[in-house]
Amino acid sequence: MENWDEVRTAYHVARIGTVSGAAEVLGVHHATVIRHIDALEERLGVRLFQRHARGYTPTEAGDDLLRVAQATDDQFHQLAGRIKGRGNEVSGELVVTSIGGLSHLLAPVLADFQQDYPDLVVRYLTGDRLFRLEYGEAHVAVRAGSAPEQPDNVVRPFFRQDFALYASEGYVARHGMPAGCEDFGRHRFVGADDPEARAPFQRWLKQAVPADNIVFRSGDVHAQRNAILAGAGIGFASVLQAAEVPGLVQVLPPRSEWAAPLWLVTHMDLHRTTKVQAFLSFLKARARGWQAEKG
Repeated sequence: MENWDEVRTAYHVARIGTVSGAAEVLGVHHATVIRHIDALEERLGVRLFQRHARGYTPTEAGDDLLRVAQATDDQFHQLAGRIKGRGNEVSGELVVTSIGGLSHLLAPVLADFQQDYPDLVVRYLTGDRLFRLEYGEAHVAVRAGSAPEQPDNVVRPFFRQDFALYASEGYVARHGMPAGCEDFGRHRFVGADDPEARAPFQRWLKQAVPADNIVFRSGDVHAQRNAILAGAGIGFASVLQAAEVPGLVQVLPPRSEWAAPLWLVTHMDLHRTTKVQAFLSFLKARARGWQAEKG
């Protein structure tokens, strides 16, 4: 392609759907975006977008261009991520990703690590999307469940997060403690909103508790914990986090079948860099303290 700037502009218009949105992302005037689109369509001899009052919609040819440009953009991000990770200094960006439920453990570690390396900019990414290390989207991932199997990643066992059933002191005062699992039918529970939730303790809860008794449901683990603390019902929390929250009463102790194994994942191209190794060593040292607290 003779002019990558035009292709890049078309890619952002197709992705966002408006000229103004693409102009903001690219840092150019909206007239420049229109000029690039017109020039590219003229060069290719085909309409890439249908114009309408709400914005631009890609034609079939536009969709083809979007797929090619997306692949190219991914490659650039992969290259940039790898270049940023190289070097002998612990500086620049450190990008760490995990599920949101681990933030109570990882955010303090990241803050303390940053105190040792004040020039470091920390980005902590959580969410349902699996951030792709192979495209440079993160330097380190902490993942739960079965061992990750993505190619070209270095995967190491990290920590076993134990979970137990808890209720608030207020809930126990109003409803009492269950005498055992057979008593669950007269109690209220807090659980996941997703019926396909993969966490082992949520699968157990779905099997052990009548669906009508799970009266507070949320896809946000922090909301679930706050609901338990507010007395909405009995629910699961990590043993480490519950120990830091006054007012929680353990209803059932942790079981091995509820535990969530955690894994440290890095990409093979970045695994041996000074920055990644420094953070992994720091994180593992802190995790040994968590293990001692559990014991």
